[in-house]
Amino acid sequence: MKARIIMIALAVLSAAAQAQVTSVAEADAALEKVATDRTAVSDEFAASERECYTRFFVNNCLDKAKEKRRVALAEIRAREVDAEHFKRVDSVAGRDADLAERVRKDAEEAATRAAQPPKAPKQEHPEPKAPTGPRLAEREAQYDAKVKRQQQQEAANAAKRAANVAAFERKQAEAERRQGIVARKKAENEEKARRAAEREAAAEQKAAQPAR
Repeated sequence: MKARIIMIALAVLSAAAQAQVTSVAEADAALEKVATDRTAVSDEFAASERECYTRFFVNNCLDKAKEKRRVALAEIRAREVDAEHFKRVDSVAGRDADLAERVRKDAEEAATRAAQPPKAPKQEHPEPKAPTGPRLAEREAQYDAKVKRQQQQEAANAAKRAANVAAFERKQAEAERRQGIVARKKAENEEKARRAAEREAAAEQKAAQPAR
């Protein structure tokens, strides 16, 4: 049992490593393939389930089909998480780059203004106006605070994703457990019916034999 779990974990990790994306286009394509693959796995399991009910060892066949589906869904989920994570990181990086570019331009403009010679004072000095926009230091502080908030949000989202995956796996395990109970009951009923038919056939055969 432990060896089987290790094999499944290695298969999932290997698939996740192969599913690394390097662009938003690849992430979108990966998510589209995830939806297609998940449907294909569901269809394949349904077909395997129908075939299992035609065999004598129903439970053993169903267990193999469920294990195959579990491994496939775990690999698909790993690719889905990787693609979604890449898109989120790319979106945050794009916003950060835009903000950094605005800060850089503001710094260049401030340096240009500082390098220009001061204008000649006028005879009458109007009342200085209060600054209407944030200063460079304030913008940098705002940028640092925003980056920190984004990092905290990303960490919170990662924890939430992990909780969602765990909940999904628990629900899947519970659904499989219920399906196993239904399958066992069905197999038991079929076995009882088969034995009853055999007994009835034996009784009819015995009754049909001439008395000695």
